[in-house]
Amino acid sequence: MAFEDVETIASATGAKLAMRFSAAEGHAHAIVQISHGVSEHSLRYARFARFLNGQGFHVYAHDHRGHGLTKATGAPAGRFAQSDGVMHVLDDVDAINSLARQRHPHLPMILFGHSLGGLIAMNYVLKHPGRVDAAAIWNANFSAGLLGQVAQGVLRAERMFLGSDVPSMLLPKFTFQQWGRSIANARTASDWLSRDPDEVDAYLADPLSGWNPTVSMWRDIFDLIFTGADNSLLANVPRDLPFNLVGGAEDPATEKGKAVRHLDRRMKQLGFSNVTTKIYEGTRHEGLNEINREVIMRDFADWATRTETIDTSGECLKHD
Repeated sequence: MAFEDVETIASATGAKLAMRFSAAEGHAHAIVQISHGVSEHSLRYARFARFLNGQGFHVYAHDHRGHGLTKATGAPAGRFAQSDGVMHVLDDVDAINSLARQRHPHLPMILFGHSLGGLIAMNYVLKHPGRVDAAAIWNANFSAGLLGQVAQGVLRAERMFLGSDVPSMLLPKFTFQQWGRSIANARTASDWLSRDPDEVDAYLADPLSGWNPTVSMWRDIFDLIFTGADNSLLANVPRDLPFNLVGGAEDPATEKGKAVRHLDRRMKQLGFSNVTTKIYEGTRHEGLNEINREVIMRDFADWATRTETIDTSGECLKHD
């Protein structure tokens, strides 16, 4: 099965998940499950999947509800669900996780998440710490703080006056549009994603990318942020679980990597002993679509193969 092919997976949430899978070339020594970002979809990770296949990884990815080709009642483009959106999103991730582990019962599971996908991945680890053997949290910002609380107030007002199932009028101004304005001599409003003009143009031309989330989805996003920022919820996560934290030094969505560094410090202060963090110079939000993507992908593969969860001789060193 090529990564470009779509398999429909029924989730317990009622969603029909559009899932993609591609197999490792030769001996497989681990699974990478990809959780994509907001206003995009899993097919944008095809190049990354092919690279990982060549390094000995099976790759699974699906379109989150409200994204791409996934279908779910009450979840049109831009909304997770009519209610309990975060719970449904995490349960969908678990459906793919369970399927992958069932198909490959002796392989370690690495959960990879970019941006919103990183928020989802961290929340999944908090909810199901025993179902992953390593986690990569890329370009995710759990440092909303007071501004995040203000944003939540704005969203409550929008929900009252506009409803939950319409795009937010104000949040894009404080996020996507502000991030776009932060790039000097920008060619497009989406140049904050990457320095590669071809990648930016492909994003802009993609009919399944670039839309504005609804008020409901924005509220769910901030729930993911603040839950992921709660130190008490990390209590049940093994302190030796390998984490890979990555950011871009020119990514406005993480305050130029500041939020990623903050997560690194917070986890190490809490006793996590296997956290690998790197901020790439010159890099904007989408490292996998950046001009230095080959280095970034190689670094990820090197981290993944040297974690305690993987022995490339074929033995599985899974956490209990």
